[in-house]
Amino acid sequence: MSKHEEREGVCMAEKTARAALSPEQKAYNRKRLWVEIKKHKLLYVFMLPCFVSLIVFAYIPMGGIVLAFKNYRFDLGIYGSEWAGFKHFKTFLTSPEFWTTTRNTIVISIMKIIICFPAPIILALLLNEVRAKKYKSVIQTMSYLPNFVSWAVVVTILTAIFSHYGGIFNDVRKSMGLEPIFVLGEKGAFYPLVILTDIWKNVGWGSIVYLSAITGVDQGLYEAATIDGANRWQCTWHVTIPGIATTIGIMFIMRMGGILGADMDQLLLLQQPANMELSQVLDTYILQTGLRWGKFEYATAISLVRSIISLGFVAVTNHLTNKYAEVGLW
Repeated sequence: MSKHEEREGVCMAEKTARAALSPEQKAYNRKRLWVEIKKHKLLYVFMLPCFVSLIVFAYIPMGGIVLAFKNYRFDLGIYGSEWAGFKHFKTFLTSPEFWTTTRNTIVISIMKIIICFPAPIILALLLNEVRAKKYKSVIQTMSYLPNFVSWAVVVTILTAIFSHYGGIFNDVRKSMGLEPIFVLGEKGAFYPLVILTDIWKNVGWGSIVYLSAITGVDQGLYEAATIDGANRWQCTWHVTIPGIATTIGIMFIMRMGGILGADMDQLLLLQQPANMELSQVLDTYILQTGLRWGKFEYATAISLVRSIISLGFVAVTNHLTNKYAEVGLW
């Protein structure tokens, strides 16, 4: 019997047990629950600002989704504007921009999943093998720091390096007798720049989760593997990686949920007229449609389509990981 089937069996047993409880037992359980809440009331008080901010900044704005179904006018407001039904959805789904932006978004996201997603795992595994604590701390700190650098600063640094006039890269080319090139506008350089900057900025911070998971692996398993003659590579492959498989699975599901996000702030700053064919993704198109062209209802419709597709990716990925790896969010 698989773990998924075992969980379903346990859930069914719990539901049956709850249904069989007498009114007195149910009353006792409710009383016990309130006792536990009062016992940990300070923890709930500290959690309250998080819940309030989530409601105010995440759930209440969701009321604006209705804008996607309206012909919005400033003077009439969201709820006073004329009902348009699925007009904006149909317009977007039948437009050339739908296929272009969706293709670019998925291509960049898949490249990041294939190349960038394993990078923090590999770094965490390598750091776990470092025995010198001072050296390990220095490496960890150096890998974490880029995460606190904004994308605006990262792209400014890239501009300083690859600028057509005065950039270090082109100055070297000139000294070698070569013609300067506009690297940031080259289509062939766009994907490598996106992937390399993403790894440089996020690999250290992403490794924190996996390092924490590694610390939870039973040390007795390493001792047993060593006694059986396993070397460090075999311990990593047969003990460490299976020990953090659940964490990897959950992070993969969450990453798939953002497959249509593609780091809009990074791509927007790297976007140039010369690479627009590759850099125009759903989020940048939504931003331009809403803020630059003032089509708020159309931008809301596009955003809602993106969210529904992302939810579908999460559900499918969760189902597959539950079925084949016995790991899932639900």
